[in-house]
Amino acid sequence: MSSESWPPPLKDWVARCLGQMTDANRAEAQAELRESIANAFAEKTLWTTDWAGVQLKSLMPKPPPTLNSLKRKMNDTPPMSKKAKKAAAQKRTDANLDFGDQAALNRRAERFQREHDIERQKSMRGQASLQANNQNAHLFNRISRSDSPSAFGTNPDDPEADPNVLDWDKYTIVGTNQELFKDYLRLTSEPKPETIRPYSVLQQTLIELKKRWKEKVSYNWICNQFKSLRQDLTVQRIKNEFTVQVYEIHARMALESSDMVEYNQCQATLKNLYDLGIPGKHEEFTAYRILMLLHGRNKSELNLYVGTLTPRQKRDPAVQHALRVQRAISMGNYHALFEMYWNAPNMGAYIMDYFIDRERTRALMTMTKAYRTLLLCFIQNELGFETVSETLKFLMTHGSAFFINPNAPDRDKTVDCKAAAPQLAQVYEEKYRKVGIRGAI
Repeated sequence: MSSESWPPPLKDWVARCLGQMTDANRAEAQAELRESIANAFAEKTLWTTDWAGVQLKSLMPKPPPTLNSLKRKMNDTPPMSKKAKKAAAQKRTDANLDFGDQAALNRRAERFQREHDIERQKSMRGQASLQANNQNAHLFNRISRSDSPSAFGTNPDDPEADPNVLDWDKYTIVGTNQELFKDYLRLTSEPKPETIRPYSVLQQTLIELKKRWKEKVSYNWICNQFKSLRQDLTVQRIKNEFTVQVYEIHARMALESSDMVEYNQCQATLKNLYDLGIPGKHEEFTAYRILMLLHGRNKSELNLYVGTLTPRQKRDPAVQHALRVQRAISMGNYHALFEMYWNAPNMGAYIMDYFIDRERTRALMTMTKAYRTLLLCFIQNELGFETVSETLKFLMTHGSAFFINPNAPDRDKTVDCKAAAPQLAQVYEEKYRKVGIRGAI
């Protein structure tokens, strides 16, 4: 069974049941929950059962005790001896002496208990909702972990393990395919072991893919192979340092090939893997994430993300560079910005490429308001262009190639700022006011 084989109504029903459990009924409710799902699985009615209408008896409200039951309970109480009655009377007398203080303590204890129950129920509902959307084995491990460690499998060390209860761990795919390279195909049914490569083969596959990349093979082929590699890791629930390495390498290749769809998918997965505590190039991709948020102009999310950075991350050179880029953009310090563009560590410049023309346009708008004329070679140096011809091409594509000496050599051309300024403002509104990020998650 894979996570796709679970009907959504079943997931919702399990989540609802988990949220309704309390300490008093947890053991009984978990046993009844496991029995209901196991029966439906055995009878092949997982998809046909109306789970919304299924009610666990252990979660139904208990009827209040009747008068007759109370009387029977009182009658069943054995009579107290004289010595016991005397001790009880003395206890009541002592309690009455401190009634005021004790009553206050009781009220405070009840209040704290109510607050504790509310927080515990919120936490349980959140965990239940998250767990209902996880894979099958994770969901059942969550159900059984509280009280019965062998609820869904036969533990050889547990003499009371039930061999008739389903062992969901056996449905975890372990691949048997020995091919190093395999085309990526989107799964439309349960994966089969013979189509999945085991962990040892996947390690060798990564080594070969890195060799092929150095040999300048087609990125489309490499990307297809990496997606297949990532898929085999996912269906086998492999999450370790090797998994992180696969996603990091694919992300860098995607950046180098301007494939922002795959890069953003890798970045999103890496964030989850890092949050699990799996080591990797966390600081490097933290810097990339800051630059991507600058590209998307998502100021609120950027401020929140920067606020979560640890002291170790802030000491990293790549993260410090990304934070300086953020500061330069916010302050309009384009001179410092374009110096950092040429000195970006790792692959930060690949991400800055996506928003550098926007910042060049903003900078040139400021410059044309401050000057009457600007030499083309001065614009080249200030805005970080490699050549004068590249600078000229930028002005032409941004509708600001207005020169007071159009027939002069390119290096000596002088821009008429009064004519260029309104055109730059119009182009900025049309090209850069809205940002579309392909594959953003």
